[in-house]
Amino acid sequence: MTFTHEFGHLLGGWACGGTLRSADLVPWHMPYSFFDPDPHPLLTLWSGPILGVVVPLVLAMLIRRPWIWFIAHFCLLANGAYLAAAWYSGDRYLDTPKLLEHGASPLAIGLYSLLTLGFGYPGFRRSCKCVLSSPPQKPSNVHSLSNNHSP
Repeated sequence: MTFTHEFGHLLGGWACGGTLRSADLVPWHMPYSFFDPDPHPLLTLWSGPILGVVVPLVLAMLIRRPWIWFIAHFCLLANGAYLAAAWYSGDRYLDTPKLLEHGASPLAIGLYSLLTLGFGYPGFRRSCKCVLSSPPQKPSNVHSLSNNHSP
């Protein structure tokens, strides 16, 4: 989730002509990217949560395996929860306060969070049941084997 989300910020920043000053995508660090100048910060900022859900969903539609749907639904849920939690926390280094600072509509952020959480949660729940459940056991033929043997 964090990789596709942060990679979205990188693509958005580069697409709008920003100059990347620093970035960190190491899995055990808090990922970030910093563009200066960033001619279109809203595009850079929105690219993270948008590509953070679109890329996994497109991959899931192409690959069509339960495990990739598990990942895609998790990315939907996590991106929506992240924007909602970042809004609540107000931490100036997180995406939601930055989006608001650069003029994003609170309605757009709320709608994004509602949609991703609304579709992500039930999808992730279904995927958990599918991926994490044990495969059905084949019936045992113990009785049929014992009946075929004569004393």
